[in-house]
Amino acid sequence: MDGLTCFGLVSLSFTLLCYALEARSTWWILGFAVGCVLGSIYGFLQGAWPFGVVEAIWSVTALIRWLKARTA
Repeated sequence: MDGLTCFGLVSLSFTLLCYALEARSTWWILGFAVGCVLGSIYGFLQGAWPFGVVEAIWSVTALIRWLKARTA
């Protein structure tokens, strides 16, 4: 397994973990947003730019959700 594949595996596993634990704390929502940013970086580095764009959109969506949940 090369470094890029390892980075993708770790970042997407982190994203999945944060998504599964979102109901426990708003910090997991923020973690999900960070994981999506990492997934987006992975997508662009891998050359799969549509994946990178979708993950970037997910990260913005998750950040907005975190801001709303934090103020609620």
